[in-house]
Amino acid sequence: MIPAPDKRLNRNGGALRIGRILIPFRLTPSPDRFLEKQPVALPLHASIIIPVLNESAGIEAALRALSSWRDSGHEVIVVDGGSTDDTVEKARPLSDRVLVESPGRSHQMNAGASIAGGEVLIFLHADTRLPDDALAQLERFVGSLAVWGRFDVRLSGRRPLYRVIAAFMNGRSRLTGIATGDQALFVRRAVFDEVGGFESIPLMEDVSFSQRLLPYSRPYCIGSPVVTDSRRWEKHGAWRTILTMWRLRWRYWRGDDPAKLVAQYYPGQAVSPKPEPTTVSHAKTNPDL
Repeated sequence: MIPAPDKRLNRNGGALRIGRILIPFRLTPSPDRFLEKQPVALPLHASIIIPVLNESAGIEAALRALSSWRDSGHEVIVVDGGSTDDTVEKARPLSDRVLVESPGRSHQMNAGASIAGGEVLIFLHADTRLPDDALAQLERFVGSLAVWGRFDVRLSGRRPLYRVIAAFMNGRSRLTGIATGDQALFVRRAVFDEVGGFESIPLMEDVSFSQRLLPYSRPYCIGSPVVTDSRRWEKHGAWRTILTMWRLRWRYWRGDDPAKLVAQYYPGQAVSPKPEPTTVSHAKTNPDL
């Protein structure tokens, strides 16, 4: 049964709106707050969905890191956004399904979800690695009352600043309930279908997704961190990247069009037109491409 949006916010708390963002808060603790501290682990059937674009250099290592998941009966789905390198060819023997779709992370993730058979969907970036105890942690999530969640994140670089950045990202997420794609979002399949998947926008799709999930539950936070490659920070400079992301997030919160913001996030790259929304369905109807 899909849990209804939490109407207790009306009598036990409220919400703070900042532009697009609606952040719920409570004046008294939610009853499920205590039940989720030691949830009972339950069997998990998961689908890991990885959107990719020109990830030839790292896709094989990323998929080999998930081989134990496949051995345990979980599925790995790679959704390519039109790579011009050999990402697809390298991904085929190391994954269960490979789709080729029009580019756009939200569209690609929705396409992967449309053929996924798992009861829990995990959205993983190609440059992000799950912790060794991820499976056990997610089994506890299945036994909890939460309907979605995310991992803490750690950046791969050794600079002390990267630890500060990760701590800020994790703390912000715990405070606001808003998670980012670098934190490996996961969600129960029924609720993903209920909210309609990711919004068809070229940027901030993870923020929008979090907003629409918050009325159902606060995110289940797994403290064992995923490790995300720090290449983006190293390529563009850590402080410059921080300022750019803060500026873009603030503009999104105040209502600016994500289609205009994406050009600043990916300078010098052509922005693909907005794809047609993907109809999220549980049935496996599309053949591998």
